[in-house]
Parts: sequence; structure tokens; C-alpha cells
Amino acid sequence: MSSYTSNHLRLLSLTKQLTSHVNQGRHADALSLFHSMQASPSLTLDPYVFPLVLKSCAAISRPRLGSSIHAHATKSSLLSNPFVACALVDMYGKCFSISSARRLFDEIPQRNVVVWNSLISLYTRCGRVDEALHLFQSMDVGPNESTFNPIIAGLSELEDGPFMATEFYRRMQRVGLRPNLITLLALLRACVGVAALSLIKEIHSYALRSNTEPHPQLRSGLVEAYGRCGCLVYARNVFQCMEERDVVAWSSLISAHALHGEAKAALEVFQQMELAKVWPDDITFLGVLKACSHAGLADEALGYFDRMHKDYKLEASADHYSCLVDALSRAGRLYEAYRVIKEMPVKPTAKTWGALLGACRTYGEVELAEIAGRALFEIEPSNAANYVLLARIYASVGRYEEAQGMRMEMKERGVKVAPGGSWVVNQD
Repeated sequence: MSSYTSNHLRLLSLTKQLTSHVNQGRHADALSLFHSMQASPSLTLDPYVFPLVLKSCAAISRPRLGSSIHAHATKSSLLSNPFVACALVDMYGKCFSISSARRLFDEIPQRNVVVWNSLISLYTRCGRVDEALHLFQSMDVGPNESTFNPIIAGLSELEDGPFMATEFYRRMQRVGLRPNLITLLALLRACVGVAALSLIKEIHSYALRSNTEPHPQLRSGLVEAYGRCGCLVYARNVFQCMEERDVVAWSSLISAHALHGEAKAALEVFQQMELAKVWPDDITFLGVLKACSHAGLADEALGYFDRMHKDYKLEASADHYSCLVDALSRAGRLYEAYRVIKEMPVKPTAKTWGALLGACRTYGEVELAEIAGRALFEIEPSNAANYVLLARIYASVGRYEEAQGMRMEMKERGVKVAPGGSWVVNQD
């Protein structure tokens, strides 16, 4: 066997090992192997090696090594390789800045769709969806599914984005591209935001036809989406068809029942989850506590909150505390709820104080209402609802001067009541 053949086979073997390290997330091992490959005078590294190493550089933030690979790629005229160029753009965006990635992108002589997708994905990941859309409009090559996917996902996260995400998906269909798993997952997030049942059914139907539906992540997403729309029968049917139900699937079904006030069903699902030996996470307990909150099950909420830390070693977030405060407040245990707020190890949010203030109106508790109201004025000074609610609590007990004082305070602070509005989904 010639020396060239021997070195080539060795390079192939090491590249295969490098690929395994990167794909398994062993990035430190990947970079260590790369250094030994680079130090070997008998090995001439080819373009297949550099994208792998750059991926590890981006994953564990090794900007200096990434920059040296960029210098080597430039000297070796490898920037024309789309996979090297794509990996460099991604590395600069994650290890340096988007502007650095954009400067590199502008220097690349031949930009194919893979390179364009890399920069578009970086923009959407940073929440700069408008710039991603502008980049999409300026593409001088045809887009593919991976061009549309990050934009659909990015739009889904915006306040008014779900409708735009749906329209962008229709645009994808019009150019003849078929959605893949990533597209469907991004669309489901958009559906959850606007409870678009017809689109959820369309996604489900397409997933069945394309044999994508068995994917556990998609099924968990369908459980959540159907549940948010109130189609609990569909949500449960999808769940029952799952051969392996992970914590996401269980949590999605619990949250679906909790959202629609079916506390008993939600807590039964949690019990089944424990019997199935699936370890709950913080999202699971958020669904459980919401179920208790909506049903006013204060003692049960306290029990599950206690078990969350004792049995499962999970730290409660502000959202968990908000649910506990809400459960106690709905049950009329206002001072107990207030004590929970005062003893919280994390800063109370507007949601936490809002739960107490809302219950104070129900039970005519003015003293705590004043405390909760003032806390809310500090957290969200422009939210007119808090001023109006406290004013109504004053008025409900005949303290009309304080009620009028609230309205004067709103005027002095420049707080205005926003007019109501609603979305209408037009379905042809």
C-alpha cells in the first residue's frame, strides 16, 4: 500500500471519528482530535474536516480557533466551498456577532442557498426577523425548505407573528416546497398562539400522509396545540397513540386539561405519569399548579408545590409561585397568599401581584388590595387595568374619594385605557 493511500485512509478514519464526536456533542474531544490531526505532517486536511471543527468552535465558543481556521480557509481558497463558508458564517454569528457574520457573508465569492440559510437562521435566532425577511427578499438563488423554516419559527415568536408565520408558510407552498418536520413544529407553535384549529388539522393530516406523524416531538406538539384549542378528545387520541410518552407529552396533556378547567383530569394524568415512572420537570408542575389554581384547590396546590422540591429536587420559578398565590387567593386565603409573596426567594412578578389584587376585589379586601396595587404600579406603571381594578375595589366598599384619586393618579402619570380589540381569522 502506497504512503498516499495509507494517509488517505487514515484521514478518512479520523474524519469519521471527528464526525462522531461532533454529532454526539463531544466538542472538546472533537477539537482535541483536530489539533492532533493538524499537527500530523503526513495529513493534508480536506474541506470536510473544517465545517465539523467550526461547528464545535461555535458550540463551545472557541473564537480564537475559529478565526485561525478562517485564515487557513482563506489561504487555501476554501471560502468557495459552500459548507466551509456556511460553517464560518455560523461560527462568527455565535462566537462574535451578527455584524461579523454579515461582513464575512459579503466576502464570500459564491453564495449558494446553504450560505444564505446560515445567515438568515442567525438573524431569526437573535430575534431580528425583519432583517431576516429583508435578506430573504434579496436572495439571488432559489430558497429551499431550510430557508423558510427559521423565518416561520421566528415569526411564530412575535406578538402578532403567528398570522404572518402562517402566511409565510402559504408562500412556501406557492413556490412548490413541501414542509418537513422542522416546518411542522414551527407551524404548531404559531397555531398555539392563535388557536387555529383548521391549520392544526391540516398539519396533522399532512404529517400522517408523509409519515412524519410518528415523530414524538411532533405528537407532543399536536397534543399541546389541540389542547390549546379546546379539542381535548383529539389531544388525548394523539397522546394514546404514542408508543413512547416522554415528559413533554405528559406535560402537554396535563396543561391541556388545566387550561380548560379540568383539574381532576389533569391531576389524574399526573398520577398516571408518576406510575409510568416518567420524571416530571418544572413545566409539568406548572401545569399541575395551574390545574389546582383554576379549580381553587389550595391545599392540593400547597401539597404539589411542596413535593416539587422534596420529591423531585426542582426549584420553583416565579411562575410556580404565581400559580400557588392564585390558588390560595381564589380560595379566599388572601393573607396566606400574601405571606407566600413576602417569602418568595425570587422577585414577585406582575402576574403574582395581579392574582392577589384580583382576588381582593372578589373578597372585598381593601388593605391587601392597596399593597398589591402599589406593587403593580411599580412593576408596570403604564398598565391601566391595575389602576382601574384598585379604583373599583375602593368604590365597592364606598370609598369613592380614593376611587377618584386613582383616576386622578392615572391622569397625572399619563396612563390611558387602551381600547379593546380582537383578531378574526378569515378561512376561505
